[in-house]
Amino acid sequence: MNWKVPLAEVQLGEEERQAVLSVMDSGWLTMGSRTEAFEQAFSQFLQIPYSFAVTNCTAALHLACLALNLRPGDEVILPSLTFVATANAVRYAGAVPVFADICGDDDLTLSPAEIERRITPRTRAILVMHYAGYPCDMEAIQQLAQRHRLAVIEDAAHAVGASLNDIPIGHWSDIACYSFFSNKNMTTGEGGMVVTRNPELAERIRLLRSHGMTTLTWDRHRGHAHTYDVVAVGYNYRIDEIRSAIGIEQLKKLPAWNLQRQTAVETYHAVCQEICPDLHLPFREFRGKSAYHVQPALLPPGVEKAEFFASMKAAGIQTSFHYPPIHQFSVYQDMAPPGGFDLPQTEHVAAREVTLPLYPAMTRDTIRYIAETIQEIIQSKR
Repeated sequence: MNWKVPLAEVQLGEEERQAVLSVMDSGWLTMGSRTEAFEQAFSQFLQIPYSFAVTNCTAALHLACLALNLRPGDEVILPSLTFVATANAVRYAGAVPVFADICGDDDLTLSPAEIERRITPRTRAILVMHYAGYPCDMEAIQQLAQRHRLAVIEDAAHAVGASLNDIPIGHWSDIACYSFFSNKNMTTGEGGMVVTRNPELAERIRLLRSHGMTTLTWDRHRGHAHTYDVVAVGYNYRIDEIRSAIGIEQLKKLPAWNLQRQTAVETYHAVCQEICPDLHLPFREFRGKSAYHVQPALLPPGVEKAEFFASMKAAGIQTSFHYPPIHQFSVYQDMAPPGGFDLPQTEHVAAREVTLPLYPAMTRDTIRYIAETIQEIIQSKR
């Protein structure tokens, strides 16, 4: 469908095109010098020592769980209001996802109090997700982790460029994972990054990313090695040079794009307060600096999501939702604790949440059109 207002826009320019052509001209397409340059640029951007580019954020999350040596029976506390990969990665390692509730309508991130309520002797880690690019309460979560001797993983798929207390997201955990999927603030089409400050974890990630091999094809191509050993049962989670080349150019543009996203979100809050005040926009107040990845909204009572989506589509406005709660998926039903899942805030928000268009080039007129369309839908239900 040719949307009048798309949910997101992929922004690719001449710089990305030339970067891809340069890779093609080089004759080296698998992980090599461009990937090394991408990793170095990302480390410099975050001011973190170790960055590893991978094929997607799901792979990054799996590597994080493996590097922390999560084992069958270990429990990891995480939100249900996130993409299913957050929980699936825990299961890949044989560990058990334990879902904790979010803070509420105004803050859709993981609640520290709800995390603490779910800690047991089997808990090994906390896996936070910075919903929509807004930092979780990492000070409180770190205190919990230190008190109970738990590892912390950041699912920062939404949060590239976000920070808390002027400390970049990615520094608040043992390992952090990023996504460069096509709708993210910066993209490589598919792709991800896993980062850490811990050299021992970095070495495990480096090995596990590529079959547990002690040297890579790129090392042997440069004459730095002639053979290799395999010292761990690893995976093929490598990225390729084409995506890394795109990532280098996208990263250069990210700060400016995030500022444009901030302007669009601030406009949403002002315009919706004026035109459709019954639509609730979370994160009017929030901690730290957001990456403004998506614009969530909570529908007022009486407006059904299916009807809302249909009406917005008729107006040419693409919408979505973030997310169907993981604990409600069929494949997770057999993991319910006795008495069922206890996630009232998650279920309340998920029943009402819709995601509105957000991308750097949005204009105030476009946001007004969205708000006016929403108000017409709300008024039609009265």
